[in-house]
Amino acid sequence: MARRGRVELRRIEDKASRQVRFSKRRSGLFKKAFELALLCDAEVALLVFSPAGKLYEYSSTSIEDTYGRYQRFAGTGRNMNEGDRNNNDSQDAAASDLQSRVKEIAAWSEQNNANESDANELEKLEKLLTNALRDTKTKKMLAKQNNGGEGGSTSSQNRRQD
Repeated sequence: MARRGRVELRRIEDKASRQVRFSKRRSGLFKKAFELALLCDAEVALLVFSPAGKLYEYSSTSIEDTYGRYQRFAGTGRNMNEGDRNNNDSQDAAASDLQSRVKEIAAWSEQNNANESDANELEKLEKLLTNALRDTKTKKMLAKQNNGGEGGSTSSQNRRQD
């Protein structure tokens, strides 16, 4: 059986072909993530943003829990000597970031009328709201973990958000 040889990696210029290839590659990537989680008992979380900006995600458990675990691991690995002060600083930074997102959304709503906005303006608002909601959920989950409670979030099994 003859081998195909190396495939030259470069951007696909044809938009339709690029979208088809993205869909196929994304499916393969999600399948491999599932296999890794199942066969190796690994905790896997995968986020993919399409060229159109749509989010596709897979998680073997809860994506929020996996992200929280990553944050704890990354924070511990970076600053082992800073302890609680670093945790409080990151919480303050997260709160400040969330406040800035809320201000950005408020500014958008003052400048634009949702009923008269075009699709691009509404997509920008949707992204602002989605990011703010994600950050709020993450902050809530971290607060529950810091207080000894468990985050009661749902499992995200290859869920697509539009």
